[in-house]
Formats: sequence, C-alpha cells, structure tokens
Amino acid sequence: MSQETRNYSLDKTVFQAMKVEDADNHVAYWKKKTFKERLDAACYLIHQFYGTTPQTPIDKTVFAKRKHAH
Repeated sequence: MSQETRNYSLDKTVFQAMKVEDADNHVAYWKKKTFKERLDAACYLIHQFYGTTPQTPIDKTVFAKRKHAH
C-alpha cells in the first residue's frame, strides 16, 4: 500500500443528502489545502475510480502526435 493510499480513506457513513448551496462550502475547505495536498487527493480518487495504482503502466498507444497543416 502506497503512502498516498494510507493518507486517505473513504468514510461512507459521513455522506448525506444536502442542498447545492451547502455542498459549495467544500470549496473553502479545499482552497485552504496546498496544491500538493489537492493533487494527492485527486490522484487517490482517480486511482479508486479506475482501480489502478501509481505503478500501473500507461498505455501510450492510445495517443498520437502530429503537426498541424498550417
């Protein structure tokens, strides 16, 4: 288990239905975090969603590069 994975855990008991206005209060919380803390949290969520790890290789055959015809 990586260091980033140990720093975060999803507590499903804290979720509740709320109004959009109330949910906007989370912006202030994340603005107080450093850029690295926000990036670590985003990477953790992406890894949880896609079922990957930081060591998962990237499939570089999906993308292609080319020059514009200008």
